[in-house]
Amino acid sequence: MAISAEAHATPSIPAGKMGVWWFLASEIMLFGGAISSFIVFRLGSGGWAGEAAHLSVPIAAVNTLVLLTSSLTMVQAFAKAEGRDERGLRTCLMLTILLGLAFLGIKAVEYTTEIREGFTPGTGIFWSFYYTMTGLHALHVLAGAIVNFILLVGRRLRNPHRLELAGLYWHFVDIVWIFLFPLVYLS
Repeated sequence: MAISAEAHATPSIPAGKMGVWWFLASEIMLFGGAISSFIVFRLGSGGWAGEAAHLSVPIAAVNTLVLLTSSLTMVQAFAKAEGRDERGLRTCLMLTILLGLAFLGIKAVEYTTEIREGFTPGTGIFWSFYYTMTGLHALHVLAGAIVNFILLVGRRLRNPHRLELAGLYWHFVDIVWIFLFPLVYLS
């Protein structure tokens, strides 16, 4: 019995997708190392409940809601792109960008409050970790917002593949926050 060449053909991975997955793997290593170090230091110090008590859980919870909502709008943008609804796509992508910027604005207010109260990266190891991990995350949110803005103002998104790649990154950033929020704010 002869097997056709089609039976042996493997589906190809679209251009760029493997690169994005490799990039995300490297980012997992980056955040994984920071989170692991945070946990080891926290366990070795007996905990940082006193330091974490100075953080605003309600503000961080609102920021979590903002970021999770931005994931929803990113998914909707991709669905609109697949449905060739350019107006809907642009609306959802703009909402994603605005929610990302809102997250950054809230984070800036939070940083300003902490610094005014005297909690800087040099105050102690908890604060060093706090500013490093949340600051690194904020830079990733900013990068995602910039990529989404470039997609928004660029030529028509005839190929939803580009939006899918940006969405992979955006969802990764959201997942990182889902780990950071309880680890840092609820410890």
